[in-house]
This record gives sequence, C-alpha cells and structure tokens, in this order.
Amino acid sequence: MLTCRQVTQLLSEKQDRTLLLREQSNLQLHLLACRSCRRYGKQIRTLSQLSKEFKTFDR
Repeated sequence: MLTCRQVTQLLSEKQDRTLLLREQSNLQLHLLACRSCRRYGKQIRTLSQLSKEFKTFDR
C-alpha cells in the first residue's frame, strides 16, 4: 500500500498527466482507507478548478 507521501505526490501528478493503471488502483485503494488523503485530493482539485476559472475570468 502506498504511503500518504506517495499518494499526495500522485494526486499532484494526476493534475498534469494520466496515471498508469497500477498507479490509479493503488491510489484508489489508499484513498478508501485514508480520510486525510481524500481531503487533500479534494483540496487540490478545488484549487485547480479555481485557478482555471480565475484564468478565464482574468482575460
């Protein structure tokens, strides 16, 4: 099972690239068990979405 540090790294990388199938499955397994990493994933998705909205608003 992945560590929280590995999961946060994968969640960050997921913003920029498609994860390999093994990475995706290991990530999902960890997220099922770890509320802190689920929360981090939600935060990073929210920040990414807000950033994209700000870029379109700024034009």
